[in-house]
Amino acid sequence: MKKIFQPFATINRQTILTMVAMQVVITLMLWHTLCTGLIPKPTKVAAAFVQLLGSKLLLDNILVSLLLTLKAMLYSIIITLLFAYLSVLPFFKSVAQFIVKCRYLTLTGLIFIFTLLTNDGSGLKLSLLVFGIVPFFVTSFLAVIVQIDQQEYELCKTLGYNNWQTLYEVIIIGKADQVFEILRQNFAISWLMITMVEGLSMSEGGIGTLLIKYNKYNDLTNVLALQLVIFIIGLLFDYLLGAVRQWLFPYSRLKKAKAL
Repeated sequence: MKKIFQPFATINRQTILTMVAMQVVITLMLWHTLCTGLIPKPTKVAAAFVQLLGSKLLLDNILVSLLLTLKAMLYSIIITLLFAYLSVLPFFKSVAQFIVKCRYLTLTGLIFIFTLLTNDGSGLKLSLLVFGIVPFFVTSFLAVIVQIDQQEYELCKTLGYNNWQTLYEVIIIGKADQVFEILRQNFAISWLMITMVEGLSMSEGGIGTLLIKYNKYNDLTNVLALQLVIFIIGLLFDYLLGAVRQWLFPYSRLKKAKAL
């Protein structure tokens, strides 16, 4: 047990599980002890969580939010790959850099513009999600391109590849596994934004709409229970994307082990 307090120490899986279990228990005990009358106790939140899981209302709203999120992720990754691959061309490099800088823009001041450009609430939510996600996707993938070893380019030149073939072999094919890693890392951004954009158009439902309704009536117990649902779904997708990456690109495990 002394190793868990030592820098860079390596511990086995059983120790990790024991440590995490202890941390969870301590957190729940502190929550139960320190919470006031306004903050619900863990037992009440757990009961509301179980009740939510058994309701058809939650399932319907989760499906609406997931479909919107996955659609936005699909559009975002297509736009990201397009501009990231083209960023090696001098003409498009400045465009890609501008997209990166757009991550400092706040959506609050642009909602009216997107409202004018879209036809309905569904289009508004989708466009806002894509606009909020793409700059972070592009930033992550450009960082991958910058870190490519110069020897990989020189090897392609040695083999007689032209510039377009080098782009295909080194970046498009060579870094395909990184696309899934970027998708995994940035899924949290889209899942975090979903509750905000769904509040702009509540006619189609979604977990954001449900969360706003509970918050409107100060139903903090159901708010925390729904936050727990959102958190668990995010963890499941994080694990799923990681598993898909390892299945499609088994060599990514070797890279991870080597890095450790």
